[in-house]
Amino acid sequence: MKPLRALGLALLLASCQQGRPPAVRPRAAHQAAGSPATVRLDSLALFDSARQRAVPVALYFPGGGGPNARLKAALLSHGYGGHCTDYSFIARNLVAHGYFVASVQHELPTDAPLPTVGAPQVVRRPNWERGVQNLLFVRRALQRRYPRVDFDALLLVGHSNGGDTALLFAQEHPALVRRVISLDNRRMPWPRARRPQILSLRSSDQVADSGVVHTPAEQRRYGSTVVRLPHTLHDDMWDGATDGQKQEINALIAEFLTR
Repeated sequence: MKPLRALGLALLLASCQQGRPPAVRPRAAHQAAGSPATVRLDSLALFDSARQRAVPVALYFPGGGGPNARLKAALLSHGYGGHCTDYSFIARNLVAHGYFVASVQHELPTDAPLPTVGAPQVVRRPNWERGVQNLLFVRRALQRRYPRVDFDALLLVGHSNGGDTALLFAQEHPALVRRVISLDNRRMPWPRARRPQILSLRSSDQVADSGVVHTPAEQRRYGSTVVRLPHTLHDDMWDGATDGQKQEINALIAEFLTR
């Protein structure tokens, strides 16, 4: 890699930790809440040469066994305007349940703003498609680096626009996805199928577009789970949430992963 490109990628990776206060520092071990094991955070400045696009990634894995242990893989997608380190409380919870977590930085400073005029399912689709390509690229890159991690039955986690990206990925690549956790995605309709298994945590202040979330009858048919959080707003679903909100979210995720 050329020195200037390497420097640019380092700056982009650093940018994904700016804005909201980072909950963790790169290359440091941390105690996972409710878990006896430590969680280690690392970072990668990946570059997709086919698309000429930087894809910064924050990695979370057990501090003892390391990423070469036999772990399941989770890909985490932030909400629009967010950063790849914004959901560390969820990432640590996933590590405690045996996951290697890659949190992907989707938006870059040079990207055009998300469209706000027009039908969201139409005008925002290119943003989700780009996110799907980011996730596919990260999966391939990490699969080569960490061959003992299972990247063939993914857990996808996404908040808001990142949840829309995760659901589009699940629709387009169902064979790669075992479970999806949607934190209040509102625009991308869910697959009407029993795989992937879907858990969706819904805020008290935002409503999904018609036809996005499974109806009660569809939940019974496809085995999906929808939980409304009466004390959590859409913009609360990140590391800036209260301790009580984090505990509720993580308890619901733990129940979903262990059933």
